[in-house]
Amino acid sequence: MTFGVIARELGRRGHDVTVYRPWRADLPAGDLHPEYRQVALPGLPLPGYPLLRLGLPASRALKRRWRAERPDLVHVATEGPLGVSAVRAARSLGLPVTSSFHTNFHAYARHYRIGLLARLALAWLRHVHNLTRMTFVPTRELAAELKGLGFRGITVLSRGVDTRQFGPARRCQSLRSAWGAGPDDPVVIHVGRMAAEKNYPLLMRAFGAMRAANPACRFVLAGEGPLKAALMKAHPWCIFAGFFSRDEIGRYYASADAYIHASLTETFGNVLTEAMASGLAVAGFDYAAARIFIRNGESGLVVPTDRPDELVGAAVRLAADPLLRNRLRAAARVAVEAQSWEIVIERFESDLAAAAAMTPAAEAPAAA
Repeated sequence: MTFGVIARELGRRGHDVTVYRPWRADLPAGDLHPEYRQVALPGLPLPGYPLLRLGLPASRALKRRWRAERPDLVHVATEGPLGVSAVRAARSLGLPVTSSFHTNFHAYARHYRIGLLARLALAWLRHVHNLTRMTFVPTRELAAELKGLGFRGITVLSRGVDTRQFGPARRCQSLRSAWGAGPDDPVVIHVGRMAAEKNYPLLMRAFGAMRAANPACRFVLAGEGPLKAALMKAHPWCIFAGFFSRDEIGRYYASADAYIHASLTETFGNVLTEAMASGLAVAGFDYAAARIFIRNGESGLVVPTDRPDELVGAAVRLAADPLLRNRLRAAARVAVEAQSWEIVIERFESDLAAAAAMTPAAEAPAAA
């Protein structure tokens, strides 16, 4: 989603943008957007997660294209096989290449019972990113962490929020009625992948405590993922709404009242800023986007990352106290209104120009 917006906005600013992505049967192979071109390359669905596809190495195809139409710069958004082959192809042709670190793959490892591979994953990520001229991360917090782990060329690329797509004006009473919620009944929504790294055990514990504190609460989960079937079976009192387009999900956010963010593996947390822009009272752990935008007790509720019980307590406060909930809802929108994509893209554009202008000697060395 983030890089879809970035590609669109760079195209609108007059840049010639081509996005190379894995082929998917549910998407046309050609162009989908007027602001940028797309090239579909071979890929495989991730096991248990068919909506996501792993791009396969494509060095030969990329070199052929880039020799015929030489780009000013190559940016790699994901460090999978396709992304790594793009780094190598660009370097072999003497093209400037930058990258983004926006998924904590090394942190995800422990959620999939492969914690022993976390150190190996981190070493590989460091090696790949240190082959590029700049690595963009979404927060200063993550920038400091990666610098301490030996990553070089770290630069902050924050995240914007579309306050037109996500806003209280999109609230829909008919949708709330379909959820069984009256005008004053709190609706709690969660949006995202239904996967282990999103900390669903804690989220559902918080939901259960909210339900006990206020039986009028309704709980809506939007998204797909490998845990969905098990969650539906274990929590039949929740509404599992499925997957929606970015435009449609804005209506879902705005029709709710509260958002509980239990994940501890986010590099930023777009869903939190989308919820705040939609006018929801939010509660989450004090890191990433929550640390940037939430003033505890004023624009949301935050708790230390090592105190899950306090997150449950914060969720209960939102369920039981309508005055607090409504006050935080109004303040949440104000807290993110200045975080426009226009400002974010302008800074990114400037940083890419600086990377493209670097002399080859300024590139990071190839050693891990």
